[in-house]
Amino acid sequence: MTDPVRVLNVLGTTNLGGAESRIMELYQAIDRNKVQFDFLVHTDKIGQYNAEIQQLGGRIYHVPRFRVFNILSYRKALHRFFGEHREFVAVQGHMTSTAAIYLPIAKKAGIPVTIAHARSAGVDKGLKGLATKILRGRLKYKTDYCFTCSTEAAEAVYGKNWIEAGKVWTIPNAIDTQRFVFNDKVRQQMRKELGLDEKFVVGHVGRFGFMKNHQYLIDIFAQLCKIRDDAALVLIGDGKLKSEIQDKVNRLGLADKVQFLSNRFDVERYYQAFDYFVFPSLFEGLPGSVAEAQASGLRCLVSDKVTKEVALTDLVTYKSIEEPAASWASEVMRNSKKALVREDMRAVIAEKDFDVQKLARKMETFYISGKNPPGVVTR
Repeated sequence: MTDPVRVLNVLGTTNLGGAESRIMELYQAIDRNKVQFDFLVHTDKIGQYNAEIQQLGGRIYHVPRFRVFNILSYRKALHRFFGEHREFVAVQGHMTSTAAIYLPIAKKAGIPVTIAHARSAGVDKGLKGLATKILRGRLKYKTDYCFTCSTEAAEAVYGKNWIEAGKVWTIPNAIDTQRFVFNDKVRQQMRKELGLDEKFVVGHVGRFGFMKNHQYLIDIFAQLCKIRDDAALVLIGDGKLKSEIQDKVNRLGLADKVQFLSNRFDVERYYQAFDYFVFPSLFEGLPGSVAEAQASGLRCLVSDKVTKEVALTDLVTYKSIEEPAASWASEVMRNSKKALVREDMRAVIAEKDFDVQKLARKMETFYISGKNPPGVVTR
């Protein structure tokens, strides 16, 4: 048997997160006798996915985090790494902020195929965001393939002209649909475990960063509590703004109604416990958590700043984040009064090409050949 081809995925970390979850689900689904994944991360810390990656046969490498002032040492570390590791058939850059630096270095070292993969439709605030915009400016000219998870992410990273020229491929943020199928037994178990047996449970899954708009989410929930005394909120995620949001919850006197949970490997069990999913983000690439919520049969109220491409079912309602929080709360109440049977959504989601098993077979062929990406050319 011939050895599998090896593909290097470049990321910030291997911790639990949106992009990381999608990559890992693809890694789990792919035929690892044909294709193996390795990871280059911008940290020396042990990531939450490290043990699983190594168990699956992947290797994890490290380079320093890019900080603008260390650009020379950053480039030197990349030259050294790719000089020593020419075994990859492809390098896929999921961290597009510095992909214009590391992808050309990989190509120069002899890596046959380089891929930039846009996964966000915005950037951080301040100097970091400005630096990202500048570095992304030439990325489309410095890679063999431009991938994206959505049209909005493609516009943000590559620009409309590149899309109109037919040079961007949309690769679905596919999920393991079987994992998220609704199970009433699990629902009852989780609601009991969380102490939410008789509650109307609103859920949210996402990193505590400004893009997720948790401040507004808490405002919405505060308004909902005025309408429903039995309302409860479960927030799953980590991030630098978590303590700030906890402080706000305490100030509003909502501490007994809001649960803050860290990132979970078994997040699918928590979706079962929710009654409604609220997602008021300022910007997104294509949020995997909204796809996961739909896969579990949850109604979702989503910001109009989020791509319409994530509406894989009729469970999604979009609403402007310019509207007052009370309006969002009223929308949740209005929709929750409609009878809802938590249906098995696997077939519906697979039809939209968001099933990871289908994507894995197509990606295997692409990685082995280096030609004809499986996604749809973005228009």
